[in-house]
Amino acid sequence: MSMLTPQGMGGQYRIKGNKYPRMRRRRRHGRLAVLAAASVAALGMVGWGTLQLIDVFTGGGGKASAAGPKSGCGIGATPSPTATAPLPKPAGITVNVFNATTRSGLAKKTADELKKRGFKIGDVGNATKTYDKKVKGAGILLGPASSLNTSLPVLATQLTAAERRTDTRKGATVDLIIGDAFKDLKKKPDADKALTALAHPKPTSTSSKKGC
Repeated sequence: MSMLTPQGMGGQYRIKGNKYPRMRRRRRHGRLAVLAAASVAALGMVGWGTLQLIDVFTGGGGKASAAGPKSGCGIGATPSPTATAPLPKPAGITVNVFNATTRSGLAKKTADELKKRGFKIGDVGNATKTYDKKVKGAGILLGPASSLNTSLPVLATQLTAAERRTDTRKGATVDLIIGDAFKDLKKKPDADKALTALAHPKPTSTSSKKGC
């Protein structure tokens, strides 16, 4: 027995001569495979998270660019708000013309001009005590609640300025009560232009600052 052989060991562990086996640890291939799989999974999660961040900061990537301008600073057209009910034509509006000033003949003159412009004329005369000599502005347009967004705006295109009011009357007839500041109806070309703009409002452009 060699002096290098531990006591009590023999057989295949017996060391003979000048050479002896080296005791090496068994390679742990299983652990390496697990570590490799974990690394791949970690890299995948990092990549996925990066893509999510890119998607957040670019506003959805391709879908966002497909929905709007590529620059992200587009200008969209927003229609102007219009009346909920269709606007009537002047021929479908009956107007009572009342004079609340001290100037005589003003109601008839105004009524005649409105008739030339296509409006139907009802009563013509002096204003009632409620309004007589009490209207300091150009005039008051008075009608039922249903006329607030229909007949009154159309009639208002004929005046430079007038206050709009509603009352509890029945029917669709409206009143034009002429006030102290009234000089004349708006010139017909200007009134026609205002009426066209009312019937066909242009869309307003709105710019989004998001992403600029």
